[in-house]
Amino acid sequence: MKPQIRILLYSILFFLYLISTSFLLTIGEKLKTDPYITLGCGFAFFNLIYAFMALKWNVLLNIICSVAIAALALFLALKFTNLHLLLKYDPYQVKTAIFANAIFSIIFWEIVYQVKVRKK
Repeated sequence: MKPQIRILLYSILFFLYLISTSFLLTIGEKLKTDPYITLGCGFAFFNLIYAFMALKWNVLLNIICSVAIAALALFLALKFTNLHLLLKYDPYQVKTAIFANAIFSIIFWEIVYQVKVRKK
């Protein structure tokens, strides 16, 4: 896959994460579930769509990578917000968590892609 196409797909995925976060949180409130579970499942769903449409690997690898990346990115985003690095700009650390989750997810997708390409 060409780098320009990957950058475009990562940009779309980044903005999809940013836009959908509030929607997923409202779904979690209506279903009365833990917001982290709702966000994790929602992001795993977006990762699945990305994996099947963009990467086109086998089904099991797509599912495993999508769920693992969603869970790991959400976990690291929460750990990153616990560092309190941007309290001056984001006192409640909500925007920091959303941006960190999206960026971690994109970084992990690129790592998985590079491992897969180099393995061939």
